[in-house]
Formats: sequence, structure tokens, C-alpha cells
Amino acid sequence: MKKILSLLLLSLLMISCKTAANKESNTSASTSGTLQDDLNFYFKATGNEPFWGVKIGNDQIVFTSLISGKESITFPAVDAIRAMDANVKMYKSSNETASIIVTIQQLDCQDSMSGAISPYSVKVEIKNNADLEFQKLSGCGKYITDYRLHDIWVLEELNGYKVFAADFQKEFPRIEINSTENRFSGYGGCNTISGQFFYEKDVLRFTKVLSTLMACPQGNKEGEFTKALQNVTTYSIENNRLTLSNPSAKLLVFRKVD
Repeated sequence: MKKILSLLLLSLLMISCKTAANKESNTSASTSGTLQDDLNFYFKATGNEPFWGVKIGNDQIVFTSLISGKESITFPAVDAIRAMDANVKMYKSSNETASIIVTIQQLDCQDSMSGAISPYSVKVEIKNNADLEFQKLSGCGKYITDYRLHDIWVLEELNGYKVFAADFQKEFPRIEINSTENRFSGYGGCNTISGQFFYEKDVLRFTKVLSTLMACPQGNKEGEFTKALQNVTTYSIENNRLTLSNPSAKLLVFRKVD
């Protein structure tokens, strides 16, 4: 009897271990798939009734849905067409069998089922070549913030010049960027700073910058630093360096420290 009970317990343990391993494997695969999407695509949108989704990347545009004949269609990537209204972009693409028009407007959008708010309203027009008219769909979307920004960065250059410890109080300015929430915090060279940032493909702007109000010593360059930060419109990342610029100049260069 003891042997039978021991065998039963051993069998239950083995089943439990297999189930846990399968769950861990599925979670790992899901996380890997999400990260891969973040690498390959910079914009995602979804809609309901019928369910559909579109992902826009540098190499391709992928449309998926529960619509018969349009379950999964891949189109070549195209540059955005800007409308007269700067808050509207349009992507027109086609392949051998279908055509798609994606219009993205910077306008708060509420998901018709979940109630979740997204920062962009999206309209999709899609048709197979055999169709007489485009099928029109509406939904909500968002840009996928570059995951490489998600780190701690310490200032090395300000307005084209290398910075020194004497330019600031105690330590160099730094920013910690949270790409999941599009927020940042850090140290300006005298005061603690925090704020939000706006992100689109190749566009980065720091907004709602707040600072503590401690008096800074004469010659401290915190004011120059925060002014430059708020003038940023684009960025590049290379060799563990984050360069923030605008059309006029390279404003800030940071070194990755975490």
C-alpha cells in the first residue's frame, strides 16, 4: 500500500512539474514575441466588430483580422504622407493581391469594448483586388516607444561642449527614462527633475518638466541643461550614447550607466 501511495505522489509531482514548465515556456514565448514586435514595429492599432489589427514597421505593414479573405495580409512599408493638419498621417500600400490605407490622427480614442484610452484614432481602408470597394474600419492605436531609451543616462556634452564637475553641484545631470509609461526623472545638476515625454517614430520631446526649487550656486549650468532638454525634437542611440538634437543643433549627449 505504501509503495502504491509513493508511486501516486511521484506521478502527481511529475505532472505538476510538467504543467509548471509548460506555463513558464508559454510565458517566455509570449514575452519573446512581444519584444520582437517592439523591435520590428513602431505603431500598433486594433479595432472591434469585426476584430482587426494593424502593425506598421520599417520593413512591412501587417494587417490581421477575423474578416473572411483578409485574415492576414502583409504589405511593403511606405513613408507616411502628412496631411495639411500636422496631427494626421496616412500610409498607402499595396501588394499583388490587396491594397490598404491607414490614417492615424493624434486624437484620444476609447476602445469600444475595454474602455481603454489610446492617444491616436485610426481608420483603415482595405480591399482585395477582387473587391469593388474598400472596407472601412475604425479603432485606436499607439506608437511603441523605443525600448532602448529605457535606461539611466548621465550627461557628457551640453550644447556641443563636454561638461565638467565644476559646471554642476555635487554630480553630473542624469535622466532615468521609463519607456513603458513615457515618463522620466533625474537630477538637473542642482535640483531633482521629472516629467513626461512625447514619442513618435524618430520624434522625441520632453514635456511638463518639473523641478524642485533649491537655490543653485552661481555658474551652475542646470538652467542651460533643462532648457536644452525642452528643445529636443529627435534622438539617436549608438555605442551606449544617447544624443538628443533638434534641426538646429546637437543639444545633449548622455552615456548609458545601467
